Amino acid sequence: MEKISQGPRHRSGWSIVHSVRYCFLRAEFYKAALITLMMCAISNVYAQAYPDRPIKLIVGYAPGGGTDLVARLVGPYLGRALGQSIVIENKPGAGGSAAASYVSKSKPDGYTLLISSASSVSIYPALNAKADYRQNQFAPVSQITIAPLVLVVNKDLGVRSVSDLIKLAKASPGKLNYSSSGIGSGPHFAGVLFNEVANVQMTHVPFKSGSPAVISVVGGESQLTFATTPTVMQLIRSGQLTGLAVTSKDASPLVEGLPGMKAAGLVGYEIFQWNAIFAPAGTPPEVLNKLYAGIKAAMSNPAVKQSLETEGTEVFVSSSPEAFGNFLKSDTKFWERLIASGGIKAFE
Repeated sequence: MEKISQGPRHRSGWSIVHSVRYCFLRAEFYKAALITLMMCAISNVYAQAYPDRPIKLIVGYAPGGGTDLVARLVGPYLGRALGQSIVIENKPGAGGSAAASYVSKSKPDGYTLLISSASSVSIYPALNAKADYRQNQFAPVSQITIAPLVLVVNKDLGVRSVSDLIKLAKASPGKLNYSSSGIGSGPHFAGVLFNEVANVQMTHVPFKSGSPAVISVVGGESQLTFATTPTVMQLIRSGQLTGLAVTSKDASPLVEGLPGMKAAGLVGYEIFQWNAIFAPAGTPPEVLNKLYAGIKAAMSNPAVKQSLETEGTEVFVSSSPEAFGNFLKSDTKFWERLIASGGIKAFE
């Protein structure tokens, strides 16, 4: 009896299996592609419609403070650029971290934004292991302002330059007190950096806000401070404080008559305060780009520039949300290094 070969039957069976598997995979591929196209379409439609209602801009400080002032100056112009009103909402508490925490947990739809400095977005989480948010819970949109601090000393200290201050600090290690608006504040870090670059040892005296820190220098309780321009310029002009320099490398147009740190003899020293706008992480890129375009248009208005300069800060807009994100990474490393070198443990 002739033996029938089974080979062709096996090959035919495998062909059927492969064909079914191929059809299944092909169907899955088209399904995934269709879902991707639908998501892109939905995202584009959402971005085109955005914003279709008012946007909340959350401020982590009470009305009247520096960040609140910037928000209220910029808000109307940003609203005009986006075609919707900007509602300023103050959520003070824990050095601005209460507002940051709130925004980090908000829906990432572009309707809840945070205006903040490095203090609450970068520094607070780095200082506080129990913080209920981290920097990666924010989507950076853009910086909007930048300003140096002003180094001032008590008028009776006998110091007229940065070099004089360094000589006095080296002659009396730990005896010069510098006041600040609190642990982890810009003025605090300005003092830490000064100690590091000048190789001196000055003692930090924290206050609850900037005004009492400045008053302590006027009264002689502290010998020096690093302060915002609006809080000290009139005191310098009236002779109640002696201004030595601004904390930028070069002189600032915001502060007439004072050198930058490089010209003052302290090469390698530079520290700024800035404000920026953030959205919750997960906000669609199309929405972030619309926000950025609105910010860029608002901040280019001459009236905004003039108003901010009157209050002691300059307009500074990032070149893109991605560029701001890259800056934020390097800036955070800068603050973290100062935290380590200054032995700063936590907010009080």
